[in-house]
Amino acid sequence: MANSLATCAVRFGRQKLPAAASSVYIQKRDAGSDLAACKRGRGGRSSFSGVVATVFGASGFMGRHIVNRLGQIGSQVIIPYRGDTYRVARLKLAGDLGQILFTPIDSIYHEDQLRKAMMHSNLVINLIGKEFETESYDFHDLYVDGAVQIAKIAKEMGVERLIHFSHLNADPKRTDLIHFGDDIPKGNSMLQKKWEGDQAVREIFPEAIIFRPADIYGIKDRYLYKYIYRRRYGMFSRKLPIWRKGHETVKQPIFAGDVATGVMNAVFDADAPGNTYYCVGPERYTLNNIVEHLTKLSHKDIKKITDLDVSYIRKLIRQRNNRQINFDSLQREALSDFIVDRDVAKTLEDLHVQPRSLRDMARIVVNPYITFQVIDKEYITREVHIPDLVPVDD
Repeated sequence: MANSLATCAVRFGRQKLPAAASSVYIQKRDAGSDLAACKRGRGGRSSFSGVVATVFGASGFMGRHIVNRLGQIGSQVIIPYRGDTYRVARLKLAGDLGQILFTPIDSIYHEDQLRKAMMHSNLVINLIGKEFETESYDFHDLYVDGAVQIAKIAKEMGVERLIHFSHLNADPKRTDLIHFGDDIPKGNSMLQKKWEGDQAVREIFPEAIIFRPADIYGIKDRYLYKYIYRRRYGMFSRKLPIWRKGHETVKQPIFAGDVATGVMNAVFDADAPGNTYYCVGPERYTLNNIVEHLTKLSHKDIKKITDLDVSYIRKLIRQRNNRQINFDSLQREALSDFIVDRDVAKTLEDLHVQPRSLRDMARIVVNPYITFQVIDKEYITREVHIPDLVPVDD
């Protein structure tokens, strides 16, 4: 069985099969087969690591990091996707010829398509998520029903490892620090639904590895971008509204590369199954300090950080149907990061990963957003004072 899988992987590289159809021709494995015995080569993209991974949500920010890491060690990656093929086509470059396969799915409720995506895999990673609800899927669909479907079918198909992504502040109780008015429907809370999904996945697949990261930042991310997003601070007022000016909110963001390294280590760690890992950066900063540092570093012309004007935010969200800024994301933004039972909780250090601090990585990740960086320094007459990032105590 091991030799047939290795032969099959090589055969895909020689045939000109459609990307979406190629996953159909893989021979179905026995539930007890040892895919690790299929390893071929010295390591690297042109070898085969023995890992056949199905990555849900691969088109997102963390998806491209994890798919690249899997391709880097010679894994075969199956990517289920919805919508246009071109949204995930760039991921084909992450692996060797025939190692990155695509299979379309119509819905997370379509069980036959989910079985087809997982029937040959010994690893399944669930990265599905959205910062906002849509007409097609709300938070319950994404974080509860979707997680349950994937965990149930992964168990049914004999998948050896399931990695499920949650959030550091996932909690069964809804916490709303900002009052937007009684006429605003509260809707679903992302953090509450993520907690429900975690419990359901743990019940269905007890050996699942759950990652609970804080806000993840990196190049072209969605975390740092929202603070230099022009609709957030206004083109004319140049004021950036944050709850309590960010002085009462403490964040502990984590670099995307460190999370990806933790995931790869969890794939091969014999002690990882059944554990929950909290992913946080090594230092804690006030949100005010983070935003001041990032906006000045990127040379954004922001006059000052102001307290959140509820009436203005209500108007902004309703009139522009703004997806970057919504009521639930502002509630999450106001919450401070903390780890429950910190003395016994497992973190990235338990996966032999030493997280990098935002102080070291800020200039690298903000570089694509820096204004006037193509202009010679002799033409820049205004000097900008960039405040240092100052860690705060717990």
